Amino acid sequence: MFEEQLGTTCEECERELGDPQCMLVYRTERGERRAYECACGAVTITVHR
Repeated sequence: MFEEQLGTTCEECERELGDPQCMLVYRTERGERRAYECACGAVTITVHR
């Protein structure tokens, strides 16, 4: 089975975001949301279902 791996990039400055920048993980039966804080001050939210 094919599983896609997506990277997380800051929408303001294009820096790669990873575990060190992940400030919050919220899981429910409907999926997972993550909030990343970039060094530039921008916050990026991801949703995985």
